[in-house]
Amino acid sequence: MRCNARILVLLALVLVEPVRAEPLATLPQAFAAAWARHPLSQSLPLQRSAAAARLDAAAAWTPEPTALEIGGRSDRFNRDRGAEEVELGLAVPLWLPGERSASRALAAADSGLLEGRAGSLRLQLAGELRAAWWDWQLARDEAALAEATAASAARLRDDVARRVAAGDLARADLHQAAGALAAAEADQAEAAVRVEAAAARLQWLTGSAPGVVELRPEMPPAEAADWLAAHPALAELNARAEQARQTQELARTRSRANPELTVATRRERGASGEAAERSWSLGLRIPLASGPRHTAAIAEAGADRVEAELAAGREGERLQQAAQLARSQWQAAERRRQASDERARLARETQAFFDKAFRLGESDLPTRLRIAQETLAAERAASRARIQQAAALSAYRQALGLLPE
Repeated sequence: MRCNARILVLLALVLVEPVRAEPLATLPQAFAAAWARHPLSQSLPLQRSAAAARLDAAAAWTPEPTALEIGGRSDRFNRDRGAEEVELGLAVPLWLPGERSASRALAAADSGLLEGRAGSLRLQLAGELRAAWWDWQLARDEAALAEATAASAARLRDDVARRVAAGDLARADLHQAAGALAAAEADQAEAAVRVEAAAARLQWLTGSAPGVVELRPEMPPAEAADWLAAHPALAELNARAEQARQTQELARTRSRANPELTVATRRERGASGEAAERSWSLGLRIPLASGPRHTAAIAEAGADRVEAELAAGREGERLQQAAQLARSQWQAAERRRQASDERARLARETQAFFDKAFRLGESDLPTRLRIAQETLAAERAASRARIQQAAALSAYRQALGLLPE
């Protein structure tokens, strides 16, 4: 009994305890979480079901559902001789020549446009997420550097305070060291605010707080020869152009309303006591051509087709130029990172020399502070260059239409 009671208590605690989202550690995890929160991700299954239903409707035997016609006539309210008539019939709409195949093609184009729009929105979300992700990485790295700088300034201030107490340095030197510490603490507070803002933007996109992870750049892409044809942004425009083409083809076939085949049976009696007679009828209703309306529908569909095709062509040119520029920026960022790393290495070695000289009394405090500022600037530039290089690589993958992986 006690064991069962403990199990019940544990189950109750599990149900009461809120589920906490795991912190995001990688960019692909963040993208998966962001897409799960996107409105289209929630509605896409229903839209796919609707597109499949349209395909089924276009493959049906009739363009519209068959209608049942029921009618009757009686002299009960005037002569009342027992005359009556009951009619039961079916009205079957018929496809126009070529309309069924054109409708199937249009339904397939609608499905393609839905998938193209989903792919384009996924890529758009990836671009927004990539910018937020690397902004957060940059803010976090600058905050860590500001914290290290503040700690170094605090150690320097304490060292100067001891030497002032021993009479080795003047009190003005202590003021300079304390001022440098205050400036470092102000930079640290500013960097903390930037981290919070960047993390909030990332959490708004993904629904989860970003985890503390090391810098993980994306893999350099292997640029394929046909990357433009598979680009999601261009695929959506091509799908839109295909939909416009199929709409124009369907408009050409619908020169009139759909014909209608009617099959009916009639049971009638002339008066009371007479035998009822049954008859059958077969009819065909053919609407006349719509004329100007048909011409207007074709012209409108043609205008949409021309506009979509031209937009796809212009977008292809823009994507090629954007990819070339993104590649150049990535290569420049790589060279800048290498130069910044070398500058930071030399600055650290120089600072080590002047730190030792200051401890030995061979260098003054202003020179020590100036070298520390130069080293800080070099470290910050190197750190920023590493993150900017990773961000430029993400931007290059974005320009090629590749999602985070």
